[in-house]
Amino acid sequence: MDILYTSCAGLDVHKETVVATVRRLDAKGKVRLETRTFGTMTSAILELADWLAAEEVTHVAMESTGVYWKPVWNLLEGQFEMLLVNAQHIKHVPGRKTDVKDSEWIAQLLQCGLLRGSFVPCTPQRELRELTRQRRQLVQAKASVSNRIQKVLEDANVKLASVATDILGVSGRDMLRAIIAGRTDPQALAELARRKLRAKIPQLRQALQGRVTEHHRFLLKLLLDEVTHLEDLIARLSERIVSVLPPPFVEGVQLLATIPGIDERAAENILAEIGVNMDQFPTDGHLSSWSGMCSGNRESAGKRQSGRSRKGDQWLRATLVQSAWAASHTKKTYLSAQYRRLAGRRGKKRALFAVGHTILVIIYHMLKKTKNYQELGGDYFDRLETGRLTRGLVRRLERLGHEVILKPKEPAA
Repeated sequence: MDILYTSCAGLDVHKETVVATVRRLDAKGKVRLETRTFGTMTSAILELADWLAAEEVTHVAMESTGVYWKPVWNLLEGQFEMLLVNAQHIKHVPGRKTDVKDSEWIAQLLQCGLLRGSFVPCTPQRELRELTRQRRQLVQAKASVSNRIQKVLEDANVKLASVATDILGVSGRDMLRAIIAGRTDPQALAELARRKLRAKIPQLRQALQGRVTEHHRFLLKLLLDEVTHLEDLIARLSERIVSVLPPPFVEGVQLLATIPGIDERAAENILAEIGVNMDQFPTDGHLSSWSGMCSGNRESAGKRQSGRSRKGDQWLRATLVQSAWAASHTKKTYLSAQYRRLAGRRGKKRALFAVGHTILVIIYHMLKKTKNYQELGGDYFDRLETGRLTRGLVRRLERLGHEVILKPKEPAA
């Protein structure tokens, strides 16, 4: 195989050690290997950087092993051309497997140009990712605490969730605080309902008649305090995210928020994962494949064996599917029409996944061309296939026993 780089290095990174192998061509054109082991403390990684610079290394490759690659990347970035490689793409041939062999194999593949680096965003975007991901974990934790509150209420036979859509809404929290304070009269508790929920006061009176003990009050107080604490942390994270958003990201958030189903928080989560520069993805298909938002392609002997989606960015996928669910509830939009068109044939989950993929493709082209979202309308598919739709409706009427005669409508004068 042809050698592309005169001097390069492969790193096998672990929690406490980094095994580095340098492959270098000498004056006679022969490959010389040298392997050293370093610690993962900052001083040891700086010593590794000095050794690589002394060996005139230009390119460095490493596997994406957990989070252990991050400090090594941060300290070596800017000094060498760095490549972060998917471990599945560089599996060693069967045989002996040691840390030294792994580092030598990575260096050999790198020197021959057989490695493809993963997408690693710039430092500000990586920091933004950590903030948005932490916020999402806190939101999930809040949802878990909400479920535990409902579990305690059910144990006390208080059916608040059967009447109120959100037990942590304004009315629900007033009722929970009253229950914690020791109030047991269901009529008085039902009178705490506000706005639209007041129309359900008769149902609330029945739902709030339970058997609440001191044990239940203690648990409800504990869980409600935890929800308040989580909401405070989420608010602090949201303020931090807004304050550190670079100007291109601020414009991108405003651009993406025009898409049905995407609010500012979802736009921040999406941009933290993919960024605003789409040049690193040659096409929208590359972005879909990287994120795992496209169907798989497993084929053998001319037969398609599986269309299961591949693994990708789980944070981005979750946000896109949630945005697709929100978009499916919008009125007279292209995305809601696509969801209804697919849900009847393929099921709701696959329809949501397909709408999420469509949203990602829309985002790619909006960021690539810096254009606003253009709504195609809820009747887009009807206008796209008018003949097919007409024939289908005629067949349905004929099956119901009607004779259908179609007459073209005369254009208005």
